[in-house]
Amino acid sequence: MFTRVLIANRGEIACRIIRSARAMGVETVAVYSDADAGAMHVALADHAVHIGGPRPADSYLRGEAIIAAAMATGAEAIHPGYGFLSENPDFVESVEATGLTFIGPSADAIRAMGLKDAAKRLMQQAGVPVVPGYHGADQGEAHLAAEAEKIGYPVLIKAVAGGGGKGMRRVDAAKDFATALASARAEAAGAFGNDAVLIEKYVSHPRHIEVQVFGDGTRAVHLFERDCSLQRRHQKVIEEAPAPGMTDEVRAAMGAAAVRAAEAIGYKGAGTIEFIADATGGLRADGFWFMEMNTRMQVEHPVTEAITGVDLVEWQLRVAAGEPLPLGQEDLTISGHAFEARLYAEDVPAGFLPATGTLAVLDFAPAARADTGVRAGDAISPWYDPMIAKIIVHGPTRNIARARLVQALGQTRVAGTVTNLGFLGALARHGGFARGEVDTGLIARDLAALTEGHGGADLRRAMLGAAALVGAGLTTAATAGFTLWQPLEQTIALEGEGGAVTVQFRLSHGGKRADLSLDGHHVAARWTDAGWQIEGQPRFETVSAAGEVFVFAPGVTLECRIVDPLDREAAAGAGSDVALSPMPGLVRAVLVTAGQAVVAGERLAVLEAMKMEHALTAGRAGVVAEVLCAAGDQVEAGAILVRLEPEAEA
Repeated sequence: MFTRVLIANRGEIACRIIRSARAMGVETVAVYSDADAGAMHVALADHAVHIGGPRPADSYLRGEAIIAAAMATGAEAIHPGYGFLSENPDFVESVEATGLTFIGPSADAIRAMGLKDAAKRLMQQAGVPVVPGYHGADQGEAHLAAEAEKIGYPVLIKAVAGGGGKGMRRVDAAKDFATALASARAEAAGAFGNDAVLIEKYVSHPRHIEVQVFGDGTRAVHLFERDCSLQRRHQKVIEEAPAPGMTDEVRAAMGAAAVRAAEAIGYKGAGTIEFIADATGGLRADGFWFMEMNTRMQVEHPVTEAITGVDLVEWQLRVAAGEPLPLGQEDLTISGHAFEARLYAEDVPAGFLPATGTLAVLDFAPAARADTGVRAGDAISPWYDPMIAKIIVHGPTRNIARARLVQALGQTRVAGTVTNLGFLGALARHGGFARGEVDTGLIARDLAALTEGHGGADLRRAMLGAAALVGAGLTTAATAGFTLWQPLEQTIALEGEGGAVTVQFRLSHGGKRADLSLDGHHVAARWTDAGWQIEGQPRFETVSAAGEVFVFAPGVTLECRIVDPLDREAAAGAGSDVALSPMPGLVRAVLVTAGQAVVAGERLAVLEAMKMEHALTAGRAGVVAEVLCAAGDQVEAGAILVRLEPEAEA
C-alpha cells in the first residue's frame, strides 16, 4: 500500500478521498490555487502545495505543476478525483513517466472512451447496445443536418468530448438545427477545446441509469445501478440506488453489458457506464442503450457505497497498489435504498444560475451523510463549480429512505448565498418522485410547481414578516427594549422567492409586538425568547448576512434581499435598456456592435461562469448605444455589458 498520495483536485471530492486515505493509514498531499489557500481540503490534508492562480488553467489543470508537487513531497501516487485532469490521458502518461502511480485507468482506456463517437463504435463491437444516431467524422453542417433528418426529430446534438450537459442541445424541428448546432459547437469548443459533435435520437420518455463498474485491468465487476434521471440543464440533481422499477432481468442484462464494456478496454479502477432507457411501459431488457463511459469516480458514488457497504476510494487505492479486486460479483449484494441530493449555490427562479457568497451558516442534519468541501465562513468562489454539499441518506426501503431525505433537507441550514435547498425539498416531496415515476423530463414538466413558494400562503406571509422584522434590525427587541428614536411605523421592501413584496409594520408593547401588513393581509407578531412568533406559526430561525435575510422553518427556507427604495427606482428607470451580468464571469463573446439594431430576445453577449455558458439577451427591440465589455473580460455581478439607446418618448 502507498505511504503518501497526492490528490489532484479540490472541494468535496478531495475531502472525501482524504478521509478514506486517512482511515487506511495513508498520508495525503493537497494542492491549491490562490482562491483555495484557506479551503477545507487544504486544512484536512497532511501536506499542501500551492500550484497557481485561481483560474483552473493556472492551477488545477497544470499537470506539470501537480506532478512536481507530488515529487517534491514524496508522494508515490496521484489520485485525480473527478473533473479537471481525471480523464486526461496525456496527464496519465506524464504521471507514469515519472515513476508515479496514477490511481485510475490507463491512458489507452481513457482514450478509448474519451470521444463519444469512437466509444459507441467500440461498444457496438463489444455487443453493447447503443442509441441510434450519427457518430461519423464528417462534421459539415449540411451533412449533420441530413443525418438528423434520417434519424428523425427530435434529436440531440452532443459534444463528442466532455460531459455535464455542455455542448448538448435538443432540436425538435429542422428549422432550429443550424442555430442549435452553432451554439453546441461554441460551448463544446470553450469547455473541451473540441467542437466536434454527434447526433442521436432523442428518447421521448428517457431514464438515465448508470452502472458502477470496477476493474483490475483484466476482469471487472459491477456494483449495481444508480438512477440519475432527475436533471436540470442536463445536470443531475438527485440520484438514487437502486433504480426504481428495476427488475432482476433488466438488472442482470444491464450489469452484464456494463461489465462487457469495461472488460473490452481492459479497465482498471472505478468507472461508470451510462445508459439511457426508454421508460415507456416500464424498464425492459431490450430497452436500454449505451450513452458513454465516465472513466473516473462519479459525483454520485456515495449512493452505491450506501447500498453495497463498499468504500470505493479504498478499492481504488488497493487496486492501484497492485491488489486484486476485493470482492467477486457473487459477493456483491444490495442492501436497502439510498438517495443523494446535490446542494448548490444557485438562483433557482432565475433559471438555476450559479451564485456566489460567503456562507454565514452551514449546518447539516445529524443523521445524514454530508460530503462537503466548505464550512461556515467559506466563500463560494466564481472560479469553480458552485456545489456546497452532497446530502446522502440510506434506508431499508425506498419509501423510508425518501422520508429521511425529506427530513435531512428540512434540517439543513444554509445562509449567505441563494441555494437550491427549497427546490430540493420540493422535489423530494413531489408525488411522482415519491411513486418512483422518474424520468429526465420530470423537472422541466413540473418546474413551476417545484419553484413556487412552499409551505402554503400563510406560512410564506409569516416568514416574510419575520424577514422584514429581522431586516429592520428588530431581533433583540425583548432584551434591548423599544428605543424612543425607533419609528413607530416602518416599511421594508423585500425581493426573493415569489418576487417583490412591501411589508409595513407598527410596533407596540415596548417593541415586543408588531402588526404587519403585506400581500393585502394583516399579520400579528410577538417577540419571544426564541425569536419572532407570527400568527401562531413556528418560531422561525433567522439569519441576516450581506444584505439578505434567511428564514428557516421546518422543511422550508426563505431567502430575501432587503431592497433600498432608491435602488428599486433606479432599476425601474433603467428598465430593459441594459444587459447586466447576472454573476461574476468571463465574457466569452460579444455578438453586437454600437449602432446595431436588435430585436427583443436577441443574443447580445455570451458569459461563461462556474463551468456554464449563459447568453445575455435584449430585453426589448432597439439600437445598441454602447458595448461596455470585450471578449476575454472578467466582469463582476451586476456589471452593465451592453446598453441600448433610450426608447423615444411618445
